[in-house]
Amino acid sequence: MQRILSDQLPAHVGEKVTIAGWIHRRRLLKSVAFVVLRDAAGLAQVVIAEAALRGEIETLPEETVVEVVGTVAANEAAPAGVELVDASVRTLSGSTEPPPFDLYRPTLTASLPMLLDHASVALRHPLRQAAFRMSAAAVRGFRSTLDGAGFVEVHTPKIVASATESGANVFAIDYFGRPAFLAQSPQFYKQMLVGVFERVYEVGPVFRAEPHDTVRHLAQFTSLDAELGFIDDHRDVMTVLRDVIAGMIAEIASREPAAVAAWRLAPPEVPAEIPSVPFSDALEMISAATGEDVTGEPDLAPSHERWLGDWAIREHGSDFLFVVGYPMVKRPFYTHPDPARPEYSNGFDLIFRGLELVTGGQRLHRYDDYVAALAAKGEPTTAYQSYLDVFRRGMPPHGGFAIGLERFMMRLLGVGNVREVTLFPRDIGRVTP
Repeated sequence: MQRILSDQLPAHVGEKVTIAGWIHRRRLLKSVAFVVLRDAAGLAQVVIAEAALRGEIETLPEETVVEVVGTVAANEAAPAGVELVDASVRTLSGSTEPPPFDLYRPTLTASLPMLLDHASVALRHPLRQAAFRMSAAAVRGFRSTLDGAGFVEVHTPKIVASATESGANVFAIDYFGRPAFLAQSPQFYKQMLVGVFERVYEVGPVFRAEPHDTVRHLAQFTSLDAELGFIDDHRDVMTVLRDVIAGMIAEIASREPAAVAAWRLAPPEVPAEIPSVPFSDALEMISAATGEDVTGEPDLAPSHERWLGDWAIREHGSDFLFVVGYPMVKRPFYTHPDPARPEYSNGFDLIFRGLELVTGGQRLHRYDDYVAALAAKGEPTTAYQSYLDVFRRGMPPHGGFAIGLERFMMRLLGVGNVREVTLFPRDIGRVTP
């Protein structure tokens, strides 16, 4: 099919062209019909004046797939300032029943469960399309930033023999009669590959069988992982992460200006140096400000993250805040402790507008340290032997981070539920569509 897309029409005024897509909206007047056609690039208006064709259009419901041949004419009131006139229409595929909600309205008013039950149709809405175009641009920004910094993209197994995160729930599977699990992260593999490429990253699904039913958790999500070797400590990792976040936001703004405009999004500015606060200081500030005694807590509650997000805006004018030095008791066994305060870690979280977005830090890199760390947690080394073997053969000081793509988009777009920015969510209650 020799067609052009709707956003190319302004370059063809006066020419006869072919477009194709879905009937997005019809307006049937007494002597003329207006058809708004939707394709991958946007919307195009078609003017139908011929009586017989107008009668045919009246029988075609929204979401019918059609091919239109017509002449491009300027019209400031039409989408993109052009429309098709003297048009012919050929039906490619009929729509046997109307959508469960009106896709032509500026926003979808159906409930979130209804939208998720009918995701394949709801995703056709231009605003929802725009969200996922920005999500794709964010991934391109992640990749291009790390490519430019000498990282190598890798693809690691999603079926593994042991859990990655001590204590976290995993999805067990029958692997040809042997027990195996869906990977909670590529952590072990990306560390191993630091011993090969020095700097690696991966974009892929991860699986968490934790029985959460919250607006910020999913059983499967897209993780943007990076790991780099020959670092001094976790601050080197934070520097790379800052550049990655800036690259993701810049790519969204440059690649998807129409989607940014549709969402009325003002992309946040990433400071040249993201402000940071030690975990223990953060608890003291929260206690002093709220009257809630949180001193000695091993982690931040969601309300504490929100408070710190507001504090970062108020004190630093920043949508981003690093919280550094989490207690070792809340970090995985492979986390490197702070040499000056061994009960605290060389680990961090990045808070974005009051929500934890990224966890990262420096890892252990000596074999004996791993044996001691597992023993301290009461974990046998046998389950991790293939992972631990790499540390017998020399590994540089290294560290890394992981960004949850859906959570990043949730906060960037200001929606209230991570499922709104997930194509086909998987959670404790949903495994279809």
